[in-house]
Amino acid sequence: MYDNLLHQTISEQLKSDLDSKQFPGSVLFSGPQGSGKLTAALETARILSCTETPHAIWNCTCPSCLQHKALVSGNLILTGPRDCTPEIAAASYAFLQAAANNASYLTAARYLFLRSVRKLTLRFSPVLWNDDDKINKIASVTSEIDEQLETVDFPHNLPDFKTVEKTCGKLVELCQKLEKDFLYASIPISHIRNVSSWARMKSSGGTKTIIIENADRMLESVRNALLKILEEPPEDTVFILTATRRSAVMPTILSRVRTYNFSERTLEQQQDVISRVFHKNSFSGSIDDYLQTFLPVLPDQLRQSAKSFLSEIASGHIPDIQGVIKECKNFEPRIMLKVFLRGLLEYQRPLFKTPSGAQASSCVVKAVQDCWNNVSVFNQSVQSALEVLVKELSKVNKMYGNVLLCVIM
Repeated sequence: MYDNLLHQTISEQLKSDLDSKQFPGSVLFSGPQGSGKLTAALETARILSCTETPHAIWNCTCPSCLQHKALVSGNLILTGPRDCTPEIAAASYAFLQAAANNASYLTAARYLFLRSVRKLTLRFSPVLWNDDDKINKIASVTSEIDEQLETVDFPHNLPDFKTVEKTCGKLVELCQKLEKDFLYASIPISHIRNVSSWARMKSSGGTKTIIIENADRMLESVRNALLKILEEPPEDTVFILTATRRSAVMPTILSRVRTYNFSERTLEQQQDVISRVFHKNSFSGSIDDYLQTFLPVLPDQLRQSAKSFLSEIASGHIPDIQGVIKECKNFEPRIMLKVFLRGLLEYQRPLFKTPSGAQASSCVVKAVQDCWNNVSVFNQSVQSALEVLVKELSKVNKMYGNVLLCVIM
């Protein structure tokens, strides 16, 4: 159990609760980004479904465990916003390196890539998108992804390297299209309602697991819809919510779930994860840093764009927002917008040198946080959110006597 959850002591508590049958029907996995919450949630779903004795050992070959390892179980629903494509690109790179060198870890790298793709496609289950007007367009993309996956999926032997390379390239491209065109910034209320109906249908295949990622980013109406089913959960269904900010989860939801707290991995531990999972031994940064090296625009370029953006405002000019968006490849995936906004926060730090500057800084931080929330929670377009941000930062600059000039000196 939890052999793939590295450097997390909470795994012992999870094992204990599952072994003693004290694992509740609704839980919250809370912890920093990159702490293994989704890995733990997927592994928990496998353990709950296992039909063999001894129960749920890592190399169990019962049909249910094999389906869960491949992320093709009919008893698993995964929903919630996530930047999936950087991990898919990183997994593709690891897989191709292993295939090119016939490495000893080829099977593991193959699973890594397949699972990374399905962590995205699971979010487009017909169960979730039933009656949505986009379902036919989504189905055309997911069908093509499934067709391409057949080429590199188990139990087939891998084709020649050129075919594998071409297939991986096509899959990365299709996944980028699927995420860019259809993945929501926060969970639609219709998905919770559809999940609720599905959860109440009797299953002949054992425990159903519903994983809701980033539950702290749900709108109030969605939270209320979720609360209704958590108040009376079906007996054969387990709900696993994940969140980076437990404090942002509704108190009434918190009262109905058991929280498992995931600790932040040290930098050394994160580098070990990169080495053991992605088979990259020479990387010196964090997991986030590594995945960001696979973004369409590199982090350093995004931060430089942020510096130019802030400099324009500090000089009393209006930045070319459309030009910034184009330069940053439409901020797709959305994690690129987060890197850009973090760059703004880094470059405004000189404001702390004076009392008035510190006051201005608090206003800047709030405006930047509001910009991210407008996009990630309220589904506002990036252009509209940046336009609002420019107005707010210009107002702060004027209110405090061109205080932003100190950040470009």
